[in-house]
Amino acid sequence: MNNAPTIDTLGIPDVQSSEDTRQLPINRVGIKAIRHPVRVSDRSQGIQHTIATFNMYVGLPHNFKGTHMSRFVEILNSHEQEISVENFPIMLKEMVQRLEAENGRIEMNFPYFINKTAPVSGVMSLMDYDVTFIGDIRGDEIISRLKVVVPVTSLCPCSKKISERGAHNQRSHVTVTARTRAFLWIEEIVELVESEASCALYGLLKRPDEKFVTEHAYDHPKFVEDMVRDVAARLNAEARVLSYTVESENFESIHNHSAYALIERLQETED
Repeated sequence: MNNAPTIDTLGIPDVQSSEDTRQLPINRVGIKAIRHPVRVSDRSQGIQHTIATFNMYVGLPHNFKGTHMSRFVEILNSHEQEISVENFPIMLKEMVQRLEAENGRIEMNFPYFINKTAPVSGVMSLMDYDVTFIGDIRGDEIISRLKVVVPVTSLCPCSKKISERGAHNQRSHVTVTARTRAFLWIEEIVELVESEASCALYGLLKRPDEKFVTEHAYDHPKFVEDMVRDVAARLNAEARVLSYTVESENFESIHNHSAYALIERLQETED
């Protein structure tokens, strides 16, 4: 069997295209942590420009020694600053075609900013949210998911019940990863999660706002279990959501560990 690398048109050996004899396919091979400017749909402003970190992978058959890493970068650069949610499927198709692969995945992670109004003073400030678009392609099938990490406040019901003065609370991260059958704004997921937390977070608060959020959290205590159940119930009632994973991590203020809970609804058949 000839395992020698092929020679390209410039007479340079193409080692990646040479044959491999170990009979071991690779599930994912590609590049990670490459940054590129992107455009994201913004409910209030129309378009938001941000910087995304990309992970791009394809499956490698057992008989190929390696993949062409430079082609991943070429795909990103060919779109310049026109990368968006709308052309995400186009990039997936282009990637598997260019890499001659049967399946692939792109993960696009970026900070997303929402201008929020303080509850009493009305002062405006930006809050940033960690967002990831995940796209998988196998053959002609493309599955896209949206992942949003929403920081909120959670107040312990047990602490409130047993304490004579106050109750301990903490900042929590509620992560929703959803596959949808129709368009869903990032802001809609953020608002859904914040409405089920003990209290939402804000970039800037005046003293009257601080009083409000402290008392609001005290009046709406939530265990980590309550958080995932309440968010999952809201997602169950949302017709646009096909499947989801809801996670909540409470960064405990009186322990040196986090409390964690997860609810997952498996994929339903799309209409």
